[in-house]
Amino acid sequence: MRFSLAVIPLVLFAALAGVFLMNIDKDSSVVPSVLIDKPAPDFSLPPLPGRDKGLSKADLTKGQVSVLNVFASWCVPCRAEHPLIKRLSREADIPVFGLNYKEKDPQDGVKWLAELGDPYTAVGMDLSGRTGIDFGVYGVPETFIIDGTGQIRYKHVGPVTVDVLENVLLPKIAELKG
Repeated sequence: MRFSLAVIPLVLFAALAGVFLMNIDKDSSVVPSVLIDKPAPDFSLPPLPGRDKGLSKADLTKGQVSVLNVFASWCVPCRAEHPLIKRLSREADIPVFGLNYKEKDPQDGVKWLAELGDPYTAVGMDLSGRTGIDFGVYGVPETFIIDGTGQIRYKHVGPVTVDVLENVLLPKIAELKG
């Protein structure tokens, strides 16, 4: 009896070590999404204060490739990626939409964009986080590429880096634009 009880922790440790070793080379920013190649969820979000236009699924289905960037003023990695989102907006020649996620005060998003620059065609306020949940958002920032029919074709979790912009997002957008 003592022998079998002593072996149990060793077997558990070996199993956990095996799981960690199998996943050591995997990119943690690549999170499988059940929404890839599926239609974007239906949503309609109000605009940031002072703007006329919010964001809805209809904006994503106008016959052209678009990007949806999930951001928040309280998100430090969002601040770091923001210059690259501005670059993406300039270089990709497609609409880049913003989903302002779970702000405590809607004016915070307005101030953040006034300070850092506004690359977005339109921004919707997702104060409750419901739309983010429908998109399968784990946390901010996240960036989606959506084709002209409203199908989600790519999801990037975490901040966009120069490498991701140049070697993943821009080529994927070019491919989808045909």
